[in-house]
Amino acid sequence: MKTLLLGTAALAMTASFAMADVVRMGTEGAYPPYNFLNDAGEVDGFERELGDELCKRAELTCEWVTNEWDSIIPNLTSGNYDTIMAGMSITAEREEVIDFTTNYVRSDPSSYAGLAEGMDISGAVIAAQASTIQAGHISTLDATLVEFATPEEAMAAVRNGEADMVLADKSYLEPFVSEDADLFWAAEDVVLGEGIGLGLRESDDELREKFNVAIESVKADGTLNALIEKWLPGAQLF
Repeated sequence: MKTLLLGTAALAMTASFAMADVVRMGTEGAYPPYNFLNDAGEVDGFERELGDELCKRAELTCEWVTNEWDSIIPNLTSGNYDTIMAGMSITAEREEVIDFTTNYVRSDPSSYAGLAEGMDISGAVIAAQASTIQAGHISTLDATLVEFATPEEAMAAVRNGEADMVLADKSYLEPFVSEDADLFWAAEDVVLGEGIGLGLRESDDELREKFNVAIESVKADGTLNALIEKWLPGAQLF
């Protein structure tokens, strides 16, 4: 009976998209310019604008929900929402757990920001948001990784002396470095991952294909490039 019940539950999860009236778009809401909460408390940013356009082209009714980054994949697989659209890089490690659409952002350079230029990565203490591609990269270096729950906390660690530098997407760090005279590009950029895509449960092939068609559509007619130029100036275009 237990096996039967588990099988029934798995079947229900597999059919969840086909039966659902609304596709729930999960995001962090704390990683500008990709996604953030505006003054009205609503999800805003590059991915909100792009996501709404993708849903329109795919003829889907979508609603946005927020979730903390460190549990964003487990809450997708457990069914709390149907997609992850949160500046998430496509990696082989993540693809062991979830599936991705084709990318809607090419691999964004990851950059080091610190209180000086030309810093030595070897032996440095480097901050990053936990469970990110940047944190994984730092763990392979001759450096000490310090992880934080949010990108803001990782940035603050540099300012308060807990870390020598922070590693994050350049598009996220750009406003900090350009607006704070005490912050500099501390070391050479690195390119990580295979770009950014929507994450989905491995069982949701139909939903993934709908989004793939929509992504190819916004690439083909220039809509995606226009949004990249608006929100991610300097990022590679398609």
